Amino acid sequence: MVNSIPQPDGAAGQWPDQVAAVRRGLIEHGPPRSPEGVPDFVTVTLPERDCDQVRDLLVEERVGTVVEIGLAYAGSALAIGEALLRTGSRNPRHVVIDPFQYTAYDGVGWELLCGAGLDGIAELVTEPSQHFLARLADAGFVADAAFVDGSHHFHNVFVDLHFLGEIVRPGGIVLLDDLWWPSVGAAVAYFETNLGWRPIPDALTDGTTDPANGKPRTGAYRLPDPRPTPTFKEFRPFC
Repeated sequence: MVNSIPQPDGAAGQWPDQVAAVRRGLIEHGPPRSPEGVPDFVTVTLPERDCDQVRDLLVEERVGTVVEIGLAYAGSALAIGEALLRTGSRNPRHVVIDPFQYTAYDGVGWELLCGAGLDGIAELVTEPSQHFLARLADAGFVADAAFVDGSHHFHNVFVDLHFLGEIVRPGGIVLLDDLWWPSVGAAVAYFETNLGWRPIPDALTDGTTDPANGKPRTGAYRLPDPRPTPTFKEFRPFC
């Protein structure tokens, strides 16, 4: 017997539209509050057209379980939650990891997710992703996709991607924000060069680009199926 997921007031078919409405309200009016001392909403939040593309790609992939690193004001999280509802999965699951959600953002992002009724499918983890993902992988947790917008230090991004490579199923996808940052681009370059991660053609191509060099803000990669097991002798430089 499949357990049904809890739903907010209104018909089930209206729930994704309610989430979309919350996301539009966030874009048009900003967050309910902006804690002092944290980056401003526009700087931190994934732009609307990028969120739309992330949503559409996840719907096209028919994902049922997504791991997200970084919540902040919940712009991308709302798009992911909307996608999970629109795929029609019986048991959608959204694991959101953000150690700064309460210490820096005053819980605003989680408050918005709850206001959209997404706490029925989402769970918030408030510890560093580099620690939690290791335990998630050790427990055998499997996701269809991941969205990465956490620490931008190279070593942290690298560790995140290493464990997501074990958690996301073979053939699944990993999406990254701020790919135009050298630290983020360099980290994913290792997995592309040495472990067979491949950019998804035409995915996210109409998103935000760096006006200085034209590099895209976001990127999507498909994991190989089956997972490769190269030896240390097969290492290829990636920068």
